[in-house]
Amino acid sequence: MKIQYIHEPTDLQCGQAVIAMTAGVTVDEVIRLLSNERETTLKEMRLAFEHYGFSLSDSRVQVYKKEQLPRLCLLSLETPRCWHWSLYAAGTFYDPEHGVMSDFPEANRKYFWLIKKNT
Repeated sequence: MKIQYIHEPTDLQCGQAVIAMTAGVTVDEVIRLLSNERETTLKEMRLAFEHYGFSLSDSRVQVYKKEQLPRLCLLSLETPRCWHWSLYAAGTFYDPEHGVMSDFPEANRKYFWLIKKNT
């Protein structure tokens, strides 16, 4: 899966940017779908992923090292500033705030949900 990086348009749109990168759509399209241009809930993330043909695992898993991550997953990170959504795909972090990275952005606690493409 090829990910095109998208920087979050505002500080409150990390969830919309993660969905847009995964689905290959624009942040504006995700905002229209969710009728939300602010912080997204897990319920909204799940709804949007399903709309675009993906599913999230039922439970979150705490993670400590990059090597524990599945090939494609949604990340929930407790950063110094706030809780934050991010995307991990095939060895690369696509963080809507911090850019394309080889390791986690600074975070005290890290969790993931497996993302699967529905067939």
